[in-house]
Amino acid sequence: MHVLLVTVAKVAADPPAETKVTEVKKADATSTKTTAASTATPSPSNKSLRVATVQMRSTRVLAENIAATKKHLERCARDGVRLAVFPECSVTGYFDVDYIKRFTSDQLADAERQIAEACREHQIYAIVGMPWREGGKLYNSAIVIDPEGKVVERYHKLHLAEAWPDGGDHLSVFKVDGVPCSIIICHDERYPELVRLPVLAGSRCVFVISHESGLKEEKKINPYRAQLQARAVENTVFVVQANAPANRDATGSHGQSRIIAPDGNLIEEATIFGEDVLTATLNLSLATGNMSRGSVLHGPLADWWKDGIKKVRVVN
Repeated sequence: MHVLLVTVAKVAADPPAETKVTEVKKADATSTKTTAASTATPSPSNKSLRVATVQMRSTRVLAENIAATKKHLERCARDGVRLAVFPECSVTGYFDVDYIKRFTSDQLADAERQIAEACREHQIYAIVGMPWREGGKLYNSAIVIDPEGKVVERYHKLHLAEAWPDGGDHLSVFKVDGVPCSIIICHDERYPELVRLPVLAGSRCVFVISHESGLKEEKKINPYRAQLQARAVENTVFVVQANAPANRDATGSHGQSRIIAPDGNLIEEATIFGEDVLTATLNLSLATGNMSRGSVLHGPLADWWKDGIKKVRVVN
């Protein structure tokens, strides 16, 4: 029997020195060189990966968000977490167009540098959300940083729900302790090919950073969950989502960050309002990618999928 240990920590906005932790046991629930992907789907070199999804509430003060991120990284590292993932635009906060556009390249680069230093200090991977300026464009980005403080990947949101960013131009697969992983941002989750193509290129754990619609859009909340459960089960991979919490005045998002098993079942889900931290040790032998392979083995679209895999950037 495969056993997946899941630890849930509910962390307040200004948490005390000691945070109460509840443990839940679930059986069977469980400068970078790049190359083009092939149709091969290698197995992860590690058999487990301890991850955390941090449902952080960001403010309009950049320094406060950086400090909160660094605190979370320290706590997660103490708990043995290898990668901590944060919501969409967690570093700056997900606010209005004028607010986002005021950030300069230097400000954003300095924020990234400070978080990278924390990753190096605590020897932990992080995925943080933030705007990023490059080549005269402004992206809505997920920054992947390794335990040496090196930026492994900058993924730019492809399918936009905001007026301020430019669209991204690539999909990617990157490794976390030898485990092939991929990432999408919020509205991307509505496009199944953005998950399947990286899985066919080897990804076994899909990270999702988001700031989904708030409580006033109640009709969207159940479909949000269903979409990500579908992305997990239709590809036989883990899905780890970090969403922003709701505020008491119904602004913000709606929380419910989650970790989903390769069979599509929820391993754990956060509350709506809390700044929860969910941690889990993922049994990667369950993430086979099997359901994705039918796309290249059967049917009239097999060649289309094989061509698409070649467009996935594999970070070595």
